[in-house]
Amino acid sequence: MAGSVEIGAANAHLYQYGHADPPFLLSGNLRGSSNSQENSVRWLPLVIFFVLAWIEISIFIQVAHALGVLLTMLLVIFTSCIGVSLVKNQGMKNFRLMQEKLARNESPAAEMTKSVSLIISGFLLLLPGFFTDFLGLLLLLPPVQKHLTLKLMPHLRVWRGPGAGPDAGFTMDGEYERKDQDKIGHDKDQ
Repeated sequence: MAGSVEIGAANAHLYQYGHADPPFLLSGNLRGSSNSQENSVRWLPLVIFFVLAWIEISIFIQVAHALGVLLTMLLVIFTSCIGVSLVKNQGMKNFRLMQEKLARNESPAAEMTKSVSLIISGFLLLLPGFFTDFLGLLLLLPPVQKHLTLKLMPHLRVWRGPGAGPDAGFTMDGEYERKDQDKIGHDKDQ
């Protein structure tokens, strides 16, 4: 952390006297180590997007060549409708199951993982393309969901706010009247 403060101070000094432009203020590195790993991580989503688009277009062309364009388009629309239906119906069902488990003071981690996989699956089915449809259908398989649950379970923490469960406390209804009102008003006048 001290290195970053020194970098900021050195860059501010250079910028103040016109020896550096503002981007240098944000990216200086006195140790001389490269940040190529940071740059490659920054480009990773863009690379994944273009590779995914290339795969989708390639598969779409092959399926359209084999089945015909009209049937291929109907298949894409059909899988999109399945995705919307899946997110709408199954997502709400799992949400209710999570609430019931929380009310019984049980861990809803399995339902949370299943809900997340259903939402991601529905989103992938909603996207036009056969590769994303394959990934979406893969996430619907119970063994895949079980594997995800086992992998994600150690990383999930469930926080419950006050008001639910056996440790919620006791609430008593009643009325109250403030007796020291005159003292407070009298203290303000002095």
